[in-house]
Formats: sequence, structure tokens, C-alpha cells
Amino acid sequence: MTGDTTRQEAVHPPSAPVAARTVPQQSPTPLGRLVATVERLRREVLEAQAAADGRALVELAKGILIGQLNCTPAAAARQLDLLCRESGTSRLELAADIVNQASRDHVSEIAAAFVDRAGTDDDPVGHPTVSVRLRTAESGMLAAASDTQAVADSLLTHALDPLGAVAVAVWTAVPDGSLALAGHAGFPPGEAARWRHVPPGVSTVAGLALRERRLVTLPRTRRTGLPSIGHLQWPDGGRMAVPTGTGGRIHGVLEICWPQPLAPQPPQIERQVEALAELCARTMDAAPPGDPAVGDAVLPDVAELTDLAEGLQDPAVVLTPVLDSEGRLTDFRIRHVGSRFVDPVGRPRGDVNGALLLEAYPMAAAENGLFDIIERVHATGEPFRAERMSLTALVDQIPLTSVADISVSRHGAAVLLIWRIEDETARLANLLQHAQRLGRIGGFEENLATGETTWNAQLYALHGLPATADPVPLRELPGHAHPDDSAALGRFLRALLGHRRPSSVNFRLQRPDGITRHIRVVAEPVLDADRRLHAVRGAYQDISAQHWTEVALAATRDQLAHTEAESAERNRLALQLQHAIMPPTPPAIEAPGMRVAVRYRPAETESLVGGDWYDTVVLPSGLIMLSVGDVAGHGIEAATGMVVLRNALRGLAVTGAGPGQLLSWLNTVTHHLAKHVTATAVCGLYDPGTRLLRWARAGHLPPVLVRGDQAEAFPLIEGLLLGALPDVAYSEREVRLEPDDTLLMYTDGLVERRDSSVQDSLGHLVNAAAAGAGDLDARLDRLLAGSRSDTDDDTCVIGIQVG
Repeated sequence: MTGDTTRQEAVHPPSAPVAARTVPQQSPTPLGRLVATVERLRREVLEAQAAADGRALVELAKGILIGQLNCTPAAAARQLDLLCRESGTSRLELAADIVNQASRDHVSEIAAAFVDRAGTDDDPVGHPTVSVRLRTAESGMLAAASDTQAVADSLLTHALDPLGAVAVAVWTAVPDGSLALAGHAGFPPGEAARWRHVPPGVSTVAGLALRERRLVTLPRTRRTGLPSIGHLQWPDGGRMAVPTGTGGRIHGVLEICWPQPLAPQPPQIERQVEALAELCARTMDAAPPGDPAVGDAVLPDVAELTDLAEGLQDPAVVLTPVLDSEGRLTDFRIRHVGSRFVDPVGRPRGDVNGALLLEAYPMAAAENGLFDIIERVHATGEPFRAERMSLTALVDQIPLTSVADISVSRHGAAVLLIWRIEDETARLANLLQHAQRLGRIGGFEENLATGETTWNAQLYALHGLPATADPVPLRELPGHAHPDDSAALGRFLRALLGHRRPSSVNFRLQRPDGITRHIRVVAEPVLDADRRLHAVRGAYQDISAQHWTEVALAATRDQLAHTEAESAERNRLALQLQHAIMPPTPPAIEAPGMRVAVRYRPAETESLVGGDWYDTVVLPSGLIMLSVGDVAGHGIEAATGMVVLRNALRGLAVTGAGPGQLLSWLNTVTHHLAKHVTATAVCGLYDPGTRLLRWARAGHLPPVLVRGDQAEAFPLIEGLLLGALPDVAYSEREVRLEPDDTLLMYTDGLVERRDSSVQDSLGHLVNAAAAGAGDLDARLDRLLAGSRSDTDDDTCVIGIQVG
């Protein structure tokens, strides 16, 4: 019991020593003596109850030893004392271990979870104390099984107070969705009286656990905004709430209160709380415990529901829960099918009666489907009703869906499911009515023999006439139409009435309210047995919105055609400019000590004219400048920006400055002189005499060096893209090339993919470059043909082979 004492002292610090108090002693009054006496008696009663619960646990362990050893009670007591001395544990701890080993129940599993954690900082309570707490609480709760108030007291005293909890509430879930306070401990009497009943729809901590059907932990009650019992006493305290239930049914909620904010709890503590809720559920379950082995027995609830189902006018199904060996809900058995049962896919009653719900209707297992609804009603007791819910069933692996009104309610341990399949004729008529309303369509029929014309309600609205007005016959339509449409209406009437052919016409209807609507009439003749014209039927449709849409589209098409012509001209000029500076198939460039080859592939679409550039020039100093770059964007702006930057870099290179300084000057040009332009670039200066290459980069991918059958990308040295900031310094690196080395400089159109990172794409390029062989032109052709880029961007590759 040492672990328990330590935890209690940590939660409830002892009072200060008497010598430290400065309050003067006063003579006790008669009322004070009476209060002290009542408090002393209360403590003695609690201590007696705790001792009785502990004795009950010890006696239970003795009974187990009697059965296992086949000995007398006295011998079992001696054996228990002997085991205590040998193991160095208390009688309560040893008794709890004996009960755990014999029972092998959920409490035993929870206690076993603490075996490897006993005495650690994470769990100062330790395994023995957990076993004693749970088993002692179980003894006290079973002894007071009919008294939920006593159950709450036992829970708090034996199991929850050592965890630092100060109060516990046991709620009963009422089928109407409300909560009733069945038992409590630690709360002031007035507070408990205020929370005797929580109406349906009121959000509380216990209601949240019931609604979500899981353990809920709230570190600070105040932050959630959810009221509950005791929130005024401990406004910043923590809460745990867990549903209590057996056999898939939730009987209520166990709510635990802490006075201070609750730190995150380890899974073992949460499982311990769930075990306490399971023990609590056993005392709340008035029904006999379910046994899967006798699950097919006819319960009184089923017999009553069967009579009720037969008395209903709607199809009804009686369901009972099917539990596994551990008492968990797995399915529902269809125990009775009403005589008025209508299957959604037309099966007879005998094919469904007696089957499992998920076997008869496997599609009910869909998320938020019928099975979830029935499971929720069975768990909480709260009935469910819905109109026009879709029911899907499989017939020869083909899903067929019906629409039905659903009602699900729990009666004892059984569930009553009622559905009313929507009549197909009424459903189609309802669909037709909505279709006519949405499509602004009105139907008519005109009997030529009697002269009677019948309209539906939508047709009166189209004509702007009250429902009491006389319908307008087809022959009188020209008098209600725009004069310019008389000829078209005349041809329509001759084809329909004269030649007895189906016909249609569009005309402008001039309504009595002065509004003109564009109408389409579609009609067909109805012939009698002698092939004579008997009637005409058809429909009117308001096509005003379509007409004005077509007018607007025609104007838009004209405007788009003009815009497209301008855009095509701009793209043509940009493409000419780009090809003039960088032709798609440039000739090989000869330079001292090296050979330079270029491959340039324009974008696949002319509207994506880009800003890629390359340049190779022998400077007056004898150095060779190698550069490649890419201006962001497409179109004439990118092409002109490319021209500016390429020519500027060529002019700046004559100064003899290094590549870092050249990019710094080019950045200034980009930021100040080229409007709204950003770009990336790589610039290198190669000395043919020493074969030394100095290079720098501005946001561009690094060059790749191929030496023999090995390839490696240059490091990503610092270098911001051009035009982002006014003053930028660029780092330089040097590399000495060897004879037959090949240097590759390229734009991102060669490697960039939408579904891959830049590093992955660069790695693929390095592998492809190392695998290549042959002369320089063949190598570049293979790289261009094997490019995995999917960005439809320009692609430029420069290959430099050292002599």
C-alpha cells in the first residue's frame, strides 16, 4: 500500500504541523463538539467500509485457494499468510494477484499492463496498487450493485482518489437523449441537486462522450465551453468521461473530475478508467448478462416486438444483437420480418428472416449507413427517424437503390426497424414535377373532338395567366405571339394539324403583363383507331435564358476571335525574335582547346514562347565565356527580357571581370533596367591554357561534369536569382578540367517534372549523362531524347568537350 500513500500525499498535501499554527486555541462550543463527532463518525464509517471491501477481496482469494488446493478455509488462510511472507507483499496485493490469475478478465489485462512499469516515474502507483485499487473497487461496487450512489462512493474511494480525482458522477442514458444523475461522490449536495436531469440537446462533457461513444479527456474544462456538474467548484480542472455499457449497449457515462488541469494521460491510465466504466456498467445493467452461446433464445423483448410488428401497417423488422466471445457487438440477427414486409430488391420474407443483417444487406455496412444507425440506436437508446433515405442492396453483385422513410427504435435488448419504400409511380410523378419546374417546362393536351384544352400548373406560370384562366388553344397562338413570328407558327400548325406530323417551333410570347418570353413548343398528333386526328399533346419550354445566353456567346466569340488574333501575332513576333537569336538547330561552335555543341528545343506550343538563352564567346583576354540562363514567364515579355540579359552579359564580359562580378552586374541590370523580370543563370570563364574553369550561379541548376564513365553535378553554391534584390554578391568556384572531359550546362526544361523534386530530377540527369557514350553530338541527342520533363517548357543544353 506504499504506492497509494505516496500518491495520496502528492494530491492532498498534509496540513501544516500544529506548532506552526498561530491561531489561538479556543474553547470548543457544543456545536463544534457535535460537528467534530459527526466528522469522526463519518471517517470511521468510511474506514469500516474500506476495510470491509478489503476483507471481501481477501476472502475471495481464500475461496480461490480452497478450490485450487482442495483444502479447508483455515489451511487457505495459512497458505495466504505464507505466500505474503515469502513474496514480501501485503495481503491485499497478494489477494488481488490471485484473483487476477484466476479470473483472466478485463481487469486482469489492465493490471498486467502495469507489470513492466511498476515503480517508474511515469507510473508512481505501480502494478500492485493498480490491482488492489481495481479489485477493491470491484468488491465494493458488487456489494452495492443495487445502489448506484454507493457504487460512486466506492469508485472514488478505492480507485479514483489515488489518481488525484476529487469527484465522480455516474449518469444514466435515457432513450429520449437526456441524461439522469444516478450516483455521485465528491460533489456538494446542492450542486448534485442542480444536475439531476440534463435535457436532450444540451451539450455537456458526459453528453460528448455519449455522442462520440468513446473516452473523452478534457485537460481544462473552461477552455471547452462545455458545462457539467462541478464546473463552478473546479472551473480550471480536468475531466474524463467514458461511456459505460455491456453487449454493445451504452447504459450511461462515468465522469471523473480533477481539481487542477489534467496532463496528458498514458494509455494504461485510460485503459484503467475504461475498466472502471466496465465495472460500473455491470451494476447499471438490469438485464441478465448476455451469453453468445444462448443468443438465439427467444427473449421477452423479441416476443413483444414481434406482436407489435405484426400490428403495424408498415414493413417492420425485429433485430437482436449478435455478440462475440468477448461480448463485443458484431452484427444483428433478423429475428422477425413483418407480414407486410417489402424488400428493397423484391426478395420474399423467407430469404431474409433469420439471416444476419450484414449478410442480407451487406451494403448497410457503408460509412454512416444503415448498420451504423442501428448500432447507434442500440447503444444509446435514442431513436432515429429519416425521410427519403437511400437503401442499397446487391442483386447478383449489382447494387440497386431504393428510397424509403426509416424509423429505428430500441426496446429492451432488441431493435425495431421500420421502413416505408417510396411508391415508384408517386416517385416518378414527383421527379417529373420537379424536372418540369427546373426546366421551366409546361405540358398540355388538346382534345380536338371536344375542344377541351388541359394545361398543368407550370404552363399557366409560363403564360403569365392565373390558374383560373382559360387555356390558350394552339390555333390561337399567333394572336399571343410577336407579329414577326406569325409565319413560323403557321408552318408549325400546318405540319401538326394538317400533315399530322410531330413538329416544333420557337417564337416570342407576348404575355398579358407586358413581358416577352422566348418559347419553344414541341407537339405530336394523337390518332384514333381509324387513323384520324383525335388530339394533340406536347410541351412548352421557356428558352429565354438560353436565347440571351446565345446572344452573349456570339458577342463573346467575336471579341475572343479579335483577342486570339492579337495574341497569335504577339506569339509570332516573340517566336521570330527567339529563333533569330537562338535557332532550334545551331551549328557546332569551335573554340580554342574545346568543342562546343548546342541543342535547343522550343516549347511544344507556340503560345509558350519562353526566355531560355545560351551564349559562348571568346573574349579579348583569350578566355572563353560560357553561359546559360532562363527568364521567368512566357511570351513577348520573356523573349525580350532574354535578349536584354544575353546581350548585357556579353557586353559586361569584355571588362575582364570574374563570373561572380558579372552576375552581380547582370543582377543590377535585371532589377533596374528590365521591368518586372526575374531570371536564373550560370556563367563560366574557361582558360584554355590552364584548363581552369571559374563559375558562378544565380538560382540556376549547377553544371554536370562527365569524366570517363562517371558523372557528377557541381555543388549548389550560394547565388540568388537575378532581379530579386538590387545588390547581390555571388560566390565563385574553380574546377580544373581534364582532356576528354565533357561539361553540360542546361536549363530546367531538360529535367523539371511536376511529380518529382529537383534533386530527384537532377539525379536522373547525372545517371543518364554517365551512361552515355560516343561523340559530343550523340551524347546531347540522347540526353534530349531521354528527357523526362513534363512542363512543356523550352529546353537548352550546352555540351563542352575539352580537347
